[in-house]
Amino acid sequence: MPKISTDTLWELAALEVRSRENGAGDEDTDQQDQSLHERTVFFTGSKSGGKTTILLRCLDRDEPPKPTLALEYTFGRRARGHNTPKDIAHFWELGGGTSLSDLAQIPINAQNVRAFSVVLVLDLSKPNSLWATQERLLQAARTQVERICSGPQKGADSRSSKQHDQTGIPRVLPEDHPDREIINPFPVPLLLIGSKFDIFQDFESEKRRVICKTLRFLAHYYGGSLIFTSSKSEGTMSKTKSFVSHLAFGTDRSKSLAIDPSKPLVVPAGMDSLSQIGSPPTTDIDIGSLHARNPLDLWKKVFERVFPPESTTERKQLKDPAKDLQYSEPLIDSMRAQKDQELDQYKRDATKSWKGLELET
Repeated sequence: MPKISTDTLWELAALEVRSRENGAGDEDTDQQDQSLHERTVFFTGSKSGGKTTILLRCLDRDEPPKPTLALEYTFGRRARGHNTPKDIAHFWELGGGTSLSDLAQIPINAQNVRAFSVVLVLDLSKPNSLWATQERLLQAARTQVERICSGPQKGADSRSSKQHDQTGIPRVLPEDHPDREIINPFPVPLLLIGSKFDIFQDFESEKRRVICKTLRFLAHYYGGSLIFTSSKSEGTMSKTKSFVSHLAFGTDRSKSLAIDPSKPLVVPAGMDSLSQIGSPPTTDIDIGSLHARNPLDLWKKVFERVFPPESTTERKQLKDPAKDLQYSEPLIDSMRAQKDQELDQYKRDATKSWKGLELET
C-alpha cells in the first residue's frame, strides 16, 4: 500500500476547505430544493365553518368529520414520479374560530415558514361574523410570521426567511400592476375559501353582491386567492381541492376566473384588480363621510354597516373550552356537574358551621 505523505494530507485538507467554501451556494440550493418536498398548510377560519370537511375531501379521506379539538395535525403524501421522493404536506387545523387564535404561534416556526401557507375558511352563511373572523385570525398568523422572519436566525433558516420576505410581493403582482403600491400582501401564500355556498346562494341578491365584492377586495388586498365552495357540490369541491393541492404539493393551479355573484367565485391570486372590483358597495351611505385610515378600513366600515358585527359576549365565554358544546362529553360533563353540586353544598355547610360557632370571649 503506497504511503501517503504529510504534504499530501495537508493538500487534501486545503482542497476540501476550498471545495466547501466554493460550494456553499450550491449547498443552500440543495437545502432549498429539499425543503420544497415538505410544505405546511395552516387551516383556520369560522367556527363550524367546514374546515375539517374541506381538509378531508382534499386528502381523499372518506370519513365523517369530527369537531376539531383546539389544534390538530395530519399529513398527506404525493408521489411525483417513479423512484423520486414523495412530497409531504403537513396540515394544521385550528378549531374554535377566533377564540383560540393565540395557538397560531405553534404551527408557524422558523423551520417551515419558507414553505408555509394559510387557508382561511369563512362561513358565508354567517356574514355578520365574517369580517371579525378574518381580521382576528389573519392578524394572529401575520404577527407570528413577521416575528419569525424579523427575528435572529442562523444558517439556512435565516437565508430562506430573508429570501421569502424579499420575494413575497413580486410573487403576487407584477411590477407594473397599478395596485401594487396599494395592497398589503400577506407574508405567506393565502387562500380564502367561502364555505356553505349552498346556503349563501339563497341570500338576497344585494347581500350576495356586498359579500362577494368585499371578499374579492380582501383577497386582492392580501394578495391571496379566493374560491367559494359547498360540501354538497362536487364541482366546487374539486376546484377547492386543486387550490389546496397547489399550496400543499406545488401542483399547477387553475387560472380560470369566475366573478359572477350568482355563481361560486373563483379568483386566483393576482388575477383581480381594484378597478374590476369597483368601489365599496353602498347606496345609502356617503363614503366621503366615513373617516377611514386606508382602503381596508373603508371597506370594513361599509361592510359592517350592512352586516353589523355580532356581540363579543359569546366569544368571551368560549375562552373556557369546558363551556363549548363542541367539546362536550356526556359522561364526564355529568360527573363534573355532580362534583360542582357537591362543592356548592360543602361551601354552604361550611358557611353555616362557621356562623354557628360561639367565639369565646
